[in-house]
Parts: sequence; structure tokens; C-alpha cells
Amino acid sequence: MTRIAILGATGYTALELLKILARHPHVEVTALTTRQDSKPHISEIHPALTGQFDLVCENLSAEEVGQRADIVFCALPHTASMEAVPQLLDAGCRVIDLSADYRLSDPGVYEKWYGHVHTDPTRLSSTVYGLPELFMDRIPSAELVANPGCYTSTSILGLAPLLAAGLIESSGIIIDAKSGVSGAGRTPKLGTLFSECNESVTAYGIGTHRHTPEIEQVLTDICGSDVQVAFNPHLIPMDRGILCSMYPRLKQQKSVEELLNVYREFYRGQPFVRIVENIPATKHVAHTNFCDISVRLNRDQLVVFSATDNLIKGASGVAVQNMNLLMGLDQRTGMLAC
Repeated sequence: MTRIAILGATGYTALELLKILARHPHVEVTALTTRQDSKPHISEIHPALTGQFDLVCENLSAEEVGQRADIVFCALPHTASMEAVPQLLDAGCRVIDLSADYRLSDPGVYEKWYGHVHTDPTRLSSTVYGLPELFMDRIPSAELVANPGCYTSTSILGLAPLLAAGLIESSGIIIDAKSGVSGAGRTPKLGTLFSECNESVTAYGIGTHRHTPEIEQVLTDICGSDVQVAFNPHLIPMDRGILCSMYPRLKQQKSVEELLNVYREFYRGQPFVRIVENIPATKHVAHTNFCDISVRLNRDQLVVFSATDNLIKGASGVAVQNMNLLMGLDQRTGMLAC
């Protein structure tokens, strides 16, 4: 059994991780951490896990975590991860970091978008970006995997095949993205209070959302030339799910069937990407690790639709895919019900 620790076990991401790991045949969760000193039982924090794990959440040092675990999911907030990750690696752990601290390869870009100087900058260029559908060959040997963001996975998976094939312009791409409230995390915020967001849809972070440089960096890697997007996120009054409606410019006219065939070939053998005939909906992927993708032509305008569950394929599910690859397992292990 591979021993697993989760740093920052009180959030939604940790809850979904633990639900998946509870049915995984090759792992044992041996440590959960919190910055609280009271050592609450995990079922006190997440009642849905009652009877699943007999573990308390502890305020452990990286050295103590290293003594208990082989692989660590680091679900700490941005800036906190960059402090913990080097210590975890020094303690002999392999790390899957679910924050944004290691997703961007340029520390200057990180500082610009996150407002903090990166304290572990030399590691950024060698960190593997953990989107298995694109970088599966790089993940198994990695010591540190940067788990993708939820908006980024949904957007990147929807656009990568067209950019790789040179079918769309690499600039002027509009991403109209809508996310459920759980994407904002479990910590209470004014904008996510029920009376603020219920029966209301609002845009936010226009021109400033931190997933923008992550999307552009990965798509540029895929495309081989600079990619620029206008990323426009919206908050939707639902618990979970992301739908991205994306508007790239075709270089030459193609039929819907021709474009769908490009996607089918690109994602051939990838178990968690479904190229569908219908227009994707968040309800179709809720509580699963699937990303549903389809395209339509509105007159001459191509529209790409991509839908995921932000807590699963956008966070915990892809994290377990990455863990499976680190362990040399089929990426579907433990997630067949997803």
C-alpha cells in the first residue's frame, strides 16, 4: 500500500479526494493536516466521511508528514504551498500540489498575477504540469506535479486539439466561463453568501483572473507560438460545475463533423475526455471525472463547449489521475465509478 497524506484537509478539494481514495485499492491515507491545534476528527469537519476514515487532522511538520507518507496532496492556499513543498520534497515525499504556486514557469509572471514574490523560483521550470491528457509522458517520473486549475483544465482541454492542428488563430480567443460557487472554496466570502449569489449571475475578474496566464502558458506549449485569450469568468448560483463557451477564429472553414473528428483523434485512448454530439451541460459531468466537449458553428463563428465538475476533473479527480501515474497504475484506478 502507498501511504498518502493530505495537507489542508478541511476544504472541498480534500473532501472529494478522500471520497475517491476511500475506494482506491492501492493506497492508505495515513495523515491529514490542519493548522488547528485541537485535532478534530475528519468526520467532524466533513460529516459525509463518517465511518470512512478513523483519522484526526493534526498540525504536523513536513518531517512528520514525511515519516508517515510516500505521496502528499498539498491542498494548501496559494503562497502557503511554496513554503511547504520544498520541505516535503526534502523529507522524501512525492508531491501533488493543488495550489497555483508551481503552475507558472516564470516567477515574474507569478509575482505579477498573484502579488507575491515566489520563494522557490528555481523549481518552477522543472515542475511537471499535471494535465495527463497532454503531459502523460512527463508525469510518472516527477517528484513534484502542479495540479491544474479548474477553469484552466476545462478551457485547455477544449482548445488544445485545434491549436495543435493549426486550425485556429492563436490570438483573439474568447473564453466565456461559468462556475458553481464551490469554485471559490469553503472559506466564507461576501460574494458567495447565499443572499448575494442566489438567483443572480455575475462576471468577475475580467482582465485580472489568475487562471489567464496558466491557460496561455499551457496552450502556448501545445501550439508552439504565443497564445492570447480573453478569459471572462462568471459565478453561477449552483454548487458545482464549469461550462466554458469558447470562441476561436477558424483559419479555414471546416464542418462540425470534421472538427469533432479532430477531437476524437486527439483524445483517442483518453478515458476521461468525452467528445459528444450534444451540447455539454454541467449536470452531465457532475460528480464525475469527465470532461465533455463539443463544437458548433454559428454562421461562420466556431463555438467550442467544454464542461467539467470543478471539484473532480477540475481538482481532486485529476489529482488522483496524477497519483496513479506516479504509482505506475492505470490512471482510472479507483475512479471507475467516475
